[in-house]
Amino acid sequence: QVQLVESGGGLVQAGGSLRLSCTTSGRTFSRYHAGWFRQAPGTEREFVAAITWNDGNTYYADSVKGRFTISRDNAANTVYLQMNSLKPEDTAVYYCAADRVVVPTTHAVYWGQGTQVTVSS
Repeated sequence: QVQLVESGGGLVQAGGSLRLSCTTSGRTFSRYHAGWFRQAPGTEREFVAAITWNDGNTYYADSVKGRFTISRDNAANTVYLQMNSLKPEDTAVYYCAADRVVVPTTHAVYWGQGTQVTVSS
């Protein structure tokens, strides 16, 4: 069982930055593909970014490309999402996800509880 815990959310002004962290308890994270998703009120959960465990390939939604960076520190059992140039439309609950077999989608096996990110204009 992989238990994911996100942290680092908060309130920030437009143009500001936040770094989200996702760590695990129990099993090591190092052999799991990981991803970030977000969900704003009244919308469906959407993909933000993902990173593979074996070769470190990264994937981004078009809406965040060039502003967000996903990375991982396997020794620290942590995946990060660095978010720069934040916009009010980035406001959402951000979720960490992990999957042993494939790059996480909205059907990923493991999910964290989410962390709120609010960007004020």
